[in-house]
Amino acid sequence: MVNIFSSYFDIKKTAENAIANQNIESAKSIAASLDTETYKRFLENPVKNKEYLEIKRYLEDARETNGALHVYTLLVDNPKVSRAMIAAMPENEEFPIGGICTIPEEQVEMAYKGLIFSTDIIADPVYGDYLTVGVPIEDQSGVIIGYLGIDISADVVNSISGKALKSSISSLVFNGLFVILILASFLILQNWYMRELKKEVGDTEDTYQLELQSLISSVQSLRHDFSNHIQVLHGLLKLDKQDKALDYLTNLSKEVHLIQSITLDVNNPGLSVLLQTKKLAAQNHNIDVHFDVFHDSFNTIKTTDLIKLLSNLIDNAIEATIELPEQERKMKIVCKVASNNYIFEITNTGLAINEKDKEHIFKSGFSTKRERQGKTRGQGLFIVKELVSRYGGEISIDSNKSQTVVRVEIPINIGKLQPSK
Repeated sequence: MVNIFSSYFDIKKTAENAIANQNIESAKSIAASLDTETYKRFLENPVKNKEYLEIKRYLEDARETNGALHVYTLLVDNPKVSRAMIAAMPENEEFPIGGICTIPEEQVEMAYKGLIFSTDIIADPVYGDYLTVGVPIEDQSGVIIGYLGIDISADVVNSISGKALKSSISSLVFNGLFVILILASFLILQNWYMRELKKEVGDTEDTYQLELQSLISSVQSLRHDFSNHIQVLHGLLKLDKQDKALDYLTNLSKEVHLIQSITLDVNNPGLSVLLQTKKLAAQNHNIDVHFDVFHDSFNTIKTTDLIKLLSNLIDNAIEATIELPEQERKMKIVCKVASNNYIFEITNTGLAINEKDKEHIFKSGFSTKRERQGKTRGQGLFIVKELVSRYGGEISIDSNKSQTVVRVEIPINIGKLQPSK
């Protein structure tokens, strides 16, 4: 919008400058042809004498020839105020000899220094609105003896400016359409950004809600087990079987010792919390879980995407492992950097995945697990596959009778998020 207004005022200003320059040339011509000797005699006795009338007739001819509003001579003897000495004006208008002019102080000061000047449109309550130009009047020896001023009516200026604006209307229309296009593009981009931001916030909230639910479930399971252990100990002590109670506490102490917090050198807070949560969940199912995690921030991948990727893979591994007897439940989680790639590898014991299922396992809605009421199946590996593809990575599954290994490789150097489809 600033561009449109700027173009509009530039055109008007250019038209005013062109008019001013044209009239400056006219003023130079009028001043050069003025009888300076006659004018000098008038200045010696500035009254309506024959010198006054002779100069005034000359100025009136010049005014009619140039179509100016006023043509007059000026006395500039100080840098603040100028006075009109002889003025050629329309009929029924008269200006007193030595009357103060409305020329602004800035232009008066320029004239006092002997410079050519022009003004903006001056609002004169008596003689109307006009633009003024002034050039020095020099005698035969080159001494400035006064100034020749020309007033151009604002109507003339506006008429010419209007024609200039009409001729530039296509440029203004183009600027207007350009502004509308920019505004529309901005609104579209803002709307897209807000949708993407809302989606990101929603995905992030969903991911952490699931992990929080998993953590709460693990804590509830521990509380339930704790309550059962207390009841057993209470019963044994009431039956006065202290030895049995001591043996039970010894076995319980060994089990509790196994449930210890992860001490991993992980440089990503989100990943650290995820792994601690998943280890607690695995141990609640009596799964022997091991970790091999590099000291790396994995910051090429957004934390929310990293959490989604690993949580789905680990949850799948836990669900597959708990189908086995407790003594056979094992898992290993690897997060490392090798050959300029991030490598995430989840290994678990469990039933083998047949080759036919492997062909469909990454499709939305496909699952090899048994249906459970209220639980949506077949989305985990589909989400993982989509994420890996967006980061330019690869995912593979190797499964046999003893274990299943899911391996994800994501290039570090091109791991920046690709545009979503």
